[in-house]
Amino acid sequence: MSMSKGSNTPVPTTALRVELGWRTGPGVPDADASALLLAGGKVRSDSDFVFCNQPVHSSGAVRHEGKRNAGGQVTDTVLVDLARVEPGIETVLLAASCDSGTFDRIPGLYIEVKDAAQGAVAARFDSTGATSESAFVLGEFYRRQGAWKFRAVGQGYSSGLEGLATDYGITVDEPQRAAPASPASPAVAPPPPAPEPPVTAPPPRPAGPPPSAAPPAASPVRLTKVTLTKAAPSVSLTKQGGTSGALRVNLNWQVRKQFSGWAGKLGRPVATHSDLDLDLCALFELSDGSKGVVQALGNAYGALQRPPFIHLDGDDRTGAVDSGENLTVSLDHKQYFRRILVFVTIYEGARSFADLHATVTLQPQHGAAVDFSLDECTVPSTVCALALITNTGGDLVVQREARYLVPERGVSPQRTVDRVYGWGMNWTPGRK
Repeated sequence: MSMSKGSNTPVPTTALRVELGWRTGPGVPDADASALLLAGGKVRSDSDFVFCNQPVHSSGAVRHEGKRNAGGQVTDTVLVDLARVEPGIETVLLAASCDSGTFDRIPGLYIEVKDAAQGAVAARFDSTGATSESAFVLGEFYRRQGAWKFRAVGQGYSSGLEGLATDYGITVDEPQRAAPASPASPAVAPPPPAPEPPVTAPPPRPAGPPPSAAPPAASPVRLTKVTLTKAAPSVSLTKQGGTSGALRVNLNWQVRKQFSGWAGKLGRPVATHSDLDLDLCALFELSDGSKGVVQALGNAYGALQRPPFIHLDGDDRTGAVDSGENLTVSLDHKQYFRRILVFVTIYEGARSFADLHATVTLQPQHGAAVDFSLDECTVPSTVCALALITNTGGDLVVQREARYLVPERGVSPQRTVDRVYGWGMNWTPGRK
C-alpha cells in the first residue's frame, strides 16, 4: 500500500520488518535507521533509543537488524514486534539519519512495512522533497483504541540525529574536544599515565545493594559510529573511548540467492542460510610471545579472565545481527595483547564467499562502534582476513583487512592465514 505524507493505515499486531531504503552510487552519502519508543511524546530513558550503537531494546520488541546493499539498492532494517511493546509505550518512531551529507543527495528514500513472517507489504511511504535535512522521521507506529496504526510522517531535521534525539528526550554524549593551545604559551607535556595495576581476582560481589543505594545513572548514548573504508582503513579504539570493558566483534551475513560472481559463472548453486556454516576465528599473539587461535574447530573457544583474554561466544549458522558469529575481547587486559587477527572461514555449505554480503562490527563497551562491509568476492576464497588489531604504545588500533585468501591445494584456511600474516604456528587437523 503506497501512502501519502500524513496518511495512516492499520497494521497487524505482530512482528513487522521495517525497511528504510534508498539508492546508492557515486557521491551518495550513507544513512542509518533508528527507532525511538515514546511515552507521552518522550523517551522514558536513553534505553528507549534503538540504533546501531544500541541495537536491541530491553523489552525485545524493537531490534536494529542492520544494513544490506544489493546491486546499489540499500536497505537498513528494524524489526518491530508490536505484541511485545510495553503497555506504557504509545508510539514507535522510525527515523533515518545521515552523518556525512544531507538527504537531498540520497535518491529514492522510502520506508516499507512488511509482515516479518510472510513478507507481505502492509505499508509503504516514498519520501520526496528533501533539502538540507540530515535526519528524517519517516514513519511511526501508534496505538489507537487498543489497535496499532502506521502513519507516514516525512519530517526532516537540519540539526541531524542529535537534534532529533534531544527533541524526544535523549541525552547525547558529546565528544570531548581538546582546548586550543595559546599561541603565546609553550606546549606543556601532560603528566605520565599512572602505572597499570597488577591483575588480581575481582573481589566477591555482595549479595545485593544496600537498601538506601540509589540506582546508577544511565550513561548517555553515543551517536557516533566509525565506518572503515579502503580510503580510511584504521581507527584508534582509545581515541574513540574504547579503553576498558568488553569489545564485541560481530560478523553477520546475508546470502544472495542468485547465480553471480565466481560461483555463478561456474554454474554452481550458491549457499543458503540453512546450509552455510561460517566460522569466526582469531589468531592472537600476546606480549610474552605466546601465540594461538580461538575458533570453534577443536573447541578452542578461549577465555576472558585468563589468557588469551578472547572468547568465542558460540557457533552460529544464521548470520543474523545480534546472533551471527561473535568474539569478545577483554579490553581490561589490553596490556597483554601484541596483535589479534580476526578472520572467517567457510566450514561447509559453499566453495567460496561469492554471493555473500557480510558486515563486521566491533562494539566496545565504552566508545563508538566500528564497522565495515566486505567487498564482493571474485576469487574462489574460503577464508577472509577481516580485521587486524595491534597494540601500538598501549593503544589498540583496528585495521580493516577485508582480504580474501585462496588456499593452495591441501592447505587449510587457518594455515593460509598464518602464512600470509607470518604467525609461524604448527597446525594439526581438527574437527567440531
